[in-house]
Amino acid sequence: MTTAMNASTKKKAAKRAVSPATYAIDATDRTLGRVASEAAHALLGKRMAQFTKERVLPVKVVITNADKLHLSERRTAGKVYLRYTGYPGGQRATTMAELIAKKGVAEVIRKTVDGMIPRNRLRKERMKRLTIKD
Repeated sequence: MTTAMNASTKKKAAKRAVSPATYAIDATDRTLGRVASEAAHALLGKRMAQFTKERVLPVKVVITNADKLHLSERRTAGKVYLRYTGYPGGQRATTMAELIAKKGVAEVIRKTVDGMIPRNRLRKERMKRLTIKD
């Protein structure tokens, strides 16, 4: 006599079967958007066969050679990051050049990848799995 597995048992078995993966991305002479979109795609787990959108898969993404990323002068001077303090008149603007001078290219990549990850409860956990090396 055979026993049939119901849907919840199959889901539990699938959750246990995921093995950790690490993706290395070399940013040498590549544009910011292409590196960031590749990293976001991997962080979401879409490169794995066990992809499900409602959970974080054990994927780590390492971006190397961040200093060698291709950034045009027009982009670094023209791109403006806005934030709001919550007070009247509290909108603050920072250009990409100021952000690079203050926090480095790694922060620019982190902000770009963060903008490509869905805004839900899993976002913080997914972003913890991103490592950027200069």
